[in-house]
Amino acid sequence: MSRIALLVALVASFIPQSLAQTPTYKGALTLSPIAGNSKCLSSQNGNANGSPVVIADCTGGAEQLFTFQNGQVTMYGGKMCLDVTDGVNADGTKLQIWQCYAGAPNQAWYYNFWDNSLSWTNRGKCLDLTNWSLSNGNRVQIWGCSPGNPNQFWNVGYMASNLPAQSQNGQTGTNNCGTGSSASSKCQTLWLNSYDDFCLFGPPKTASIGDIEREAVAYCTKGTHGTRVFPPGTFKGVHWVKTPDYVQITGQGDFTKIHVPKGDEGGELDNHGADGNGNPIGGLIYGNVFGNNQQFHEWTEFLSYKEFCIRACVGPNAPNNCNHIYDEMGCQWNMPANYNTGVFESCEGDDSLPMGLYGTSRWHQGVSPTPRAHPVPSSSKCVKTATI
Repeated sequence: MSRIALLVALVASFIPQSLAQTPTYKGALTLSPIAGNSKCLSSQNGNANGSPVVIADCTGGAEQLFTFQNGQVTMYGGKMCLDVTDGVNADGTKLQIWQCYAGAPNQAWYYNFWDNSLSWTNRGKCLDLTNWSLSNGNRVQIWGCSPGNPNQFWNVGYMASNLPAQSQNGQTGTNNCGTGSSASSKCQTLWLNSYDDFCLFGPPKTASIGDIEREAVAYCTKGTHGTRVFPPGTFKGVHWVKTPDYVQITGQGDFTKIHVPKGDEGGELDNHGADGNGNPIGGLIYGNVFGNNQQFHEWTEFLSYKEFCIRACVGPNAPNNCNHIYDEMGCQWNMPANYNTGVFESCEGDDSLPMGLYGTSRWHQGVSPTPRAHPVPSSSKCVKTATI
């Protein structure tokens, strides 16, 4: 069972539908197919009635910003709406934008933040990436909803150049962090750029990870992201690996320097907690690994007083490669890799087998016996340095 299916099975019956009709993120959002983080839904002809809704390179322009409100997906200050052309309830009907009308059935949408689908309300049809094509100008369609269909998985997010002050309700920090650094920063935006330019979420004050995960803040190796900076000597070893589908950083350190209590075996931080918000609430991650300033929508991090790991995923298998339902299993089970001290390296590598997936079977945390971690995947082209 995939991470998506498991979450739906566990929580759908406990979450009122009214709470899942919109994304957990606030304000004007981009909509990207899981097939490609650099592509966005766009109104081809601006704010004209009948403008086709197509795939385009993400720019963050007004033609690519969508606001979810009152059961509609609006644009241009709430004047225009995502619209099913002529209201034809048939597979393959293309989408357009049209002037908003309150209660218009062609403009009624339901976003499920557990499986990232956008469905035409009560019609059994979902927003669908036509022919799985990322070609600019590809006009999107509706198609019969099918749970787990990657054509119907749509990430919402923000351009790195236009981050909000806060992205989720209940957030204690900020996402628009500026530049420079501060020991009291409440920034909750991470950057994963290279082995010596990366960030982790950690406690803003001395507290166990489990107690403070919703309020964690960003600590970075560089003082250019508007965050707190790791004190000298924090890291004892860092292992960076880029694979075809994710970037991963693992290693050892003294994280009591960033308020993790000595002896705290830590816990998981991720993009999707039990209520749909992140851990921390409002936590966002960006990087230049797979393209300039791209948002990582699926990610998972573990941090203890002496060990860390973080993985940020892209592509259609991102929910499995960055599965975050194994919060009790720690780094070396979730992300088998090199954790040796005294080594600082940047490598290319193969994808690991998805955590918890053994053939076609999904192991569930707490079920005995606990399976072994997957083997450490191979890596190559490693460049070693003395420190970071």
